[in-house]
Amino acid sequence: MIEPHCTVLPNGVRLLVGHAPHAGTCSVAVFVRWGSVNESARTNGIGHVLEHMAFKGTAVEGGGGRRVRDARQVNLEAERLGAEVNAHTDKDHTAYYMRGLPQHVGQMLQMLTEIVLHPSLPAAELERERQVLLQEFAEDEDDPVSTAFKLFDKASFGLHPAAQPVMGTRRNLERFTRDDLVAHRAAGYLAGQMVVGAVGAVWPDPMLREAERAFAAMPAGAVAAVAEPVWRGDVLTRALPGSSQSHLVLGFPVPPRRADDPVASVAAALLGEGMSSPLLDRVREQRGLAYYTACSADVLDMCGQFVVEASTAPDDAVPLVREVMALLREQAAAAAPADLERARQQLTVRALRAQERGLRWLEDGALEWMATGRLRPEAERSARLQAVGAEEVRAFFDGLLHHEPALALTGSVARGMRDRLRHALEAPVT
Repeated sequence: MIEPHCTVLPNGVRLLVGHAPHAGTCSVAVFVRWGSVNESARTNGIGHVLEHMAFKGTAVEGGGGRRVRDARQVNLEAERLGAEVNAHTDKDHTAYYMRGLPQHVGQMLQMLTEIVLHPSLPAAELERERQVLLQEFAEDEDDPVSTAFKLFDKASFGLHPAAQPVMGTRRNLERFTRDDLVAHRAAGYLAGQMVVGAVGAVWPDPMLREAERAFAAMPAGAVAAVAEPVWRGDVLTRALPGSSQSHLVLGFPVPPRRADDPVASVAAALLGEGMSSPLLDRVREQRGLAYYTACSADVLDMCGQFVVEASTAPDDAVPLVREVMALLREQAAAAAPADLERARQQLTVRALRAQERGLRWLEDGALEWMATGRLRPEAERSARLQAVGAEEVRAFFDGLLHHEPALALTGSVARGMRDRLRHALEAPVT
């Protein structure tokens, strides 16, 4: 088991080290509570651009001189250690990380510190990277599944920033300047917004001291939490040329990560995790209404979604929605004890697998700490999961059905499908 060690610097930076002496590699990461929900419509997508640009060069003042590295040097220094360096942007955070050998943990922390705290953001590199980002945007626009999820967010949250795509808009990507990036970074890359972490065969005390030296000089401060959105509950469709299949996302509101409530995860695993689950057994195995379907509880700091997704033949979209709604009503009447036990066991195994994947453990811990103000011991987390009972799950499903569902359908979409889907959401299966 990974042994966590936590501390908070006077300026607000949180440090997390997971001691895992059995691990052959280690990971170092910086998590910033600053994502697309912190962007206006005019700046939507800028965090993703900033994440890309952080690797395009660094400039560090100190020691009587100025050390400057270009994009190739940034990557070369990591790769000479055999380390992987990468990042991702999400709706409620941005993550920068490196994975390599435990003996190089200090060097990886130093390199990551410079990438996060001292990016040079060269204007010439921005113009080149803009073309890469626009190509990435075009590829995402052509993806029916990605389009379905973006449409689903709008059906869920309307104009709230939680509905904004992480990648932003084409118009914004074409317009952002270096000054825009500098201003956005200054507004959110604050000490109170950050968790710095390491996990693997590393000793906690030396690692915590190294992280303190690297981040103690950061300006203090934090950004106000984003307000929870009002659930919209709409049905949206978008036909995509060339698509022969339909991609559907259906969901309801659930408590946010800050609520620290495992019931939604248990319910999602009960309904749709594994081939024996009610969702896959009924929809795929018995009725053949979808070649892919899954269920999840997707939570952010300020909101959450209970999600059923499926890829299906266009003619099966309406029967599929009727069947999913019937399954939800059945669970709201009674949760089968065997399914509940299966779900709890699956989530227990998932948590143990995260212990074997250091970076996953580190990110889960960082997000929990940022959202709830604490990092729960694994025993407490497991006990809470096992305590979720059948009546709690039944009441959860019943609560879902008191909200208007949000639904998105993309790909091959026939005329009049939006009205047919609305009717399918309302009418019980006969």
